[in-house]
Amino acid sequence: MPATTPPRRRRDEGQAFPLYIVAVGGLLFLALAFFAVGQAAASRNGAQTAADAAALAAGQKYRELLRESVLDGLRDGSYRTDPTAWEELLNGRGVLSPAACESAAWFAGRNGAYLSGPRCTPDSWPTSFAVEVTTRKPVGDSVIPATSNEHASAAAKSVVGPRCTLDPAQDDTGDTDGEDGTDDEGGKGGKGGKDDDAPAPVEITCDGKRWTLDPRRLTELPDAADLFSVRLAH
Repeated sequence: MPATTPPRRRRDEGQAFPLYIVAVGGLLFLALAFFAVGQAAASRNGAQTAADAAALAAGQKYRELLRESVLDGLRDGSYRTDPTAWEELLNGRGVLSPAACESAAWFAGRNGAYLSGPRCTPDSWPTSFAVEVTTRKPVGDSVIPATSNEHASAAAKSVVGPRCTLDPAQDDTGDTDGEDGTDDEGGKGGKGGKDDDAPAPVEITCDGKRWTLDPRRLTELPDAADLFSVRLAH
């Protein structure tokens, strides 16, 4: 006679099957939940990358504007007529910031986000740019219904700092008179005469390296990165 399954065993197997389905369903839900968390984390990381890029772009653009203004000051002579304002430029202040914020918006867009919240907030000192971005794409569909229309956001701040100090002016007054000064022929043998009207070079030291800013040689100047630093502030 063929073997038959005892009734009690069949009942146990019938009761275990629903438990198996519930366990598999629970594991599947957990897997989908972890996937949703991963989606949110990836979107959040993307937003932070966009925020960092936007903040750095604003700082770097501002640094370029500062260097251009330093060059303009040497070119038009305002480093002598308005030395205080010119030194402010070397200290990383005194340039309008709209172009820097436009650069931040462009880089945010390149990273799939846009400026939101306080769109671009420049602080006077230390010169810094605080930005907040929001991703253009939502997190996406998942087992968590609220994530389908949620957009990740992040904030970042860059700080522009001076690398250079203006060297103290050398006292040349002692050489303009007497034995080493002008002679009786109107200064031809000394430091006076027509050379007095020539623009005087400016000496600065940037991170231990000395530069001579000569208005007559505007091509021989440090780069923007030599003059100013740009870093993220956390």
